[in-house]
Amino acid sequence: MSKENRNIDFTEEVGFVDNQSEHPNQEGFDNIKGSSEKAREDIPHKKIRIKEIINGTFLVRENMVRQLPYVLFLTFLGMIYIGNRFHAERMVRKTEELKIEVGNLRSEQITTTSELMNISRPSQVAALVEAKGLGLKESMEPPKKLKR
Repeated sequence: MSKENRNIDFTEEVGFVDNQSEHPNQEGFDNIKGSSEKAREDIPHKKIRIKEIINGTFLVRENMVRQLPYVLFLTFLGMIYIGNRFHAERMVRKTEELKIEVGNLRSEQITTTSELMNISRPSQVAALVEAKGLGLKESMEPPKKLKR
C-alpha cells in the first residue's frame, strides 16, 4: 500500500471526508487561500469517540501532546483555586471559633469585674477581714490632707 492509500483507508476508517472529494474544483481556490489555510486543510482533524475517551487513547494524539503544557497549566490553576478555597473556608471556620471565644471571654470579663466591684465595697472588705481573723479594724477618723 502506498502512503496515499493508507491515508485514504485511515480517513475512511475514522470517518473523514477526503478534501478532494469535498471540493472537486480545488484548483480555483488554491490561489485565493493563503499558505496557512492550506496547511490547516492538510492536517486531518479526527473526531474523538467515547471509546477513545474511556480507554485514554485520545491523550496520545499529536494535537493533544502539543496542548499538554496548556492542560498542565490549567490543572495547576485548578489546584491553586481548590487550595485557595480550602484555605478560605478554614479561615472562616477559625474566625467563627474566635468570635465565639471572644464572646465567652467578654462575658467572663464582665462577671469577674462585677465580682471584684462587689468584693471591694467597704462593707464586704470588713466582713472578709473579720472572717479571716486578721485583727484589722476600720479607722473611725477621717483621713487628713497634707498641705505643702
